[in-house]
Amino acid sequence: MLNEPNTGPDRKTDNRLQLLLVDDDPLITESLSLVLSDEYEVVSVETRKQAINSLNISGSIPSIALVDLGLPPKPHSPEEGFKLIHDLLGINRDIKILILSGQSEQQNIQHGLTLGAVDFIPKPCDTGLLKARLRHQVMMLEAEKNQQRYAETTDRLLGKSLVIETLRKQIQQFADTPYPVLIEGESGSGKELVAESLHAQSSQRNGPFMTLNCAAFTADLLESQLFGHSKGAFTGATASKAGFFEDANNGSLFLDEIGELPTDLQSKLLRVLENGEYYRVGETQTRKSTARIIAATNRDLKEAVRQGAFRQDLYHRLSVLTIHVPLLHERGDDCLLIMDHFRQIYSTGQSFELSAAAREHLLEYPFPGNIRELRNIVIRLSAKYPGREVGVEELEGELESTVSPLHVRQETAAPADIRKELLGDKFSLDACLGDMEKRYINAALEMSDGNLSKAARLLGINRTTLYSRLERFTGEDGK
Repeated sequence: MLNEPNTGPDRKTDNRLQLLLVDDDPLITESLSLVLSDEYEVVSVETRKQAINSLNISGSIPSIALVDLGLPPKPHSPEEGFKLIHDLLGINRDIKILILSGQSEQQNIQHGLTLGAVDFIPKPCDTGLLKARLRHQVMMLEAEKNQQRYAETTDRLLGKSLVIETLRKQIQQFADTPYPVLIEGESGSGKELVAESLHAQSSQRNGPFMTLNCAAFTADLLESQLFGHSKGAFTGATASKAGFFEDANNGSLFLDEIGELPTDLQSKLLRVLENGEYYRVGETQTRKSTARIIAATNRDLKEAVRQGAFRQDLYHRLSVLTIHVPLLHERGDDCLLIMDHFRQIYSTGQSFELSAAAREHLLEYPFPGNIRELRNIVIRLSAKYPGREVGVEELEGELESTVSPLHVRQETAAPADIRKELLGDKFSLDACLGDMEKRYINAALEMSDGNLSKAARLLGINRTTLYSRLERFTGEDGK
């Protein structure tokens, strides 16, 4: 059974840090396990599925991971590796992911770092260099642990922009109401920080604040995590266990990525929201929860309701009060203030300084990974340029500045041909709509010079939706 994610280094009794190694080459996993075993307890697996299963079974979550991009079933594509980075950060947002891959094209490096990886090490790699890069991330883990309680939660919403001031006022207004709060915003924008602030300013602040990522578990495991289970309820349930609703009693339960909640669990969550009642898995005894529910999503739940993927009644229950977390790019000069904050945390000696031109360049950057991406940019600059001035060229090396238009075949059909197409044997509406979608996305990206925020606004969708569609098209083109 998976325990609550650790926020600091997960050290075993022999004082070694646990490290997850994901690579489908047995020679690499065997040699690295041997080389790193003096400093780390290495858990090696070959696929993304094995990695997630091992975490579900192990009962502990590594705080550091070495991940190859080219994983089965598509070892010649970075798709599985990118998905695994997302999965691992969903389980433990503070995990340090280093990519160790031969797919070291610049676009893969930048996209991996934007997703949340903290370093990219091309294969083949000198073991001494690899150890040094890993030790640096261990130092970062220790720095974060030491800085975790540097201030109260309410002081951590950094920024002076109008959108952040508005956000603070909303938090104050909603903090002590008995109703659920739905927090909307893109990945890495700080939704959990908003949830923590809501809890810290509420009358339930002396109770526990618990976080559960709904996308990080299988449906069966998620039900057990939420509601608990009785002894013998399923294979491996050797003892009864309380769930998050029970443990969060008189406190707050933060359900992250609520849009990924399986349909059969949505009705059970709705019951809790309506009257506080729930059942442990394998029990018939009704239990009551007094936890305040805070949910978050980076999906458009209204669209999910229209598509039948999310219950309308549950959406209305969750969205009684709604807070939208702005993109980092919408916060103006706040990115420089937040960058200075991260520099104080992650500089192990003398900090780097951005040149005036580099600071201006940073202000124009769209930050597709939001605050999480900025944090990782600062970590990398701190490691590479201690005590030095960082110019535009050095800064650009850490940014995922633009996305190239999709290289897809564009076909247009004259209205007179529509009847002929419909009468054909191989017409597919889905394929036709897919081609049209690609053409519009191509046009928006070209008109915005590859700026995802501007392209998304032209298309009338949010940037996360645009990202997911680009990744889907890339996967289709690679088949």
